[in-house]
Amino acid sequence: MSSKLILASTSPYRKQLLDKLAIEFETREPNCDETPLPDESATQLVLRLAQMKAQSCALEVQEKQIIIGSDQVCVINGNIVGKPLTRENAIEQLIQASGQVITFYTGLALFNSETGCCDVTLDKFKVHFRTLSQAQIEYYVDTEQPLYCAGSFKSEGLGIALFKRLEGKDPNSLIGLPLITLIDMLEKQGIHILS
Repeated sequence: MSSKLILASTSPYRKQLLDKLAIEFETREPNCDETPLPDESATQLVLRLAQMKAQSCALEVQEKQIIIGSDQVCVINGNIVGKPLTRENAIEQLIQASGQVITFYTGLALFNSETGCCDVTLDKFKVHFRTLSQAQIEYYVDTEQPLYCAGSFKSEGLGIALFKRLEGKDPNSLIGLPLITLIDMLEKQGIHILS
């Protein structure tokens, strides 16, 4: 039985990342409540949501489906920070991040619809921010409009100017999909990127 690869995401950034692997896939919108549970840690949250997203996109069809789910949060000074959605929130998030080391947690899940097995893992990435002035922060937010990005920046664009140093296994995880780990997970499912 052949398998269909599905990305459980409507994020254009995750789609662009998966496109880099030059494999056929389709995208589906996950159906799950992303509200954190009481006393849920950042790592628990992203692992749970990555798995829920992947499993929510499985369709009742004869064809085997391998579904990729991913979720990411940014943690600043011990607080989970999501997408800012407004200019004011983006500026405030970047003020909090200025001069700090920020941690991004990305949950990654691979669900096999045929076996019902779900492989779930966590990727951790640290961003060392430059000390930024209010004017620099406002310029950045007005120029790049990072309103739908956790942490209020796009590392693949001008956001790189906000950082002193990046620390982690895979820079793609900062954008929301750790490709190095995903390739390993796909190999276990018989999907080989370089063949």
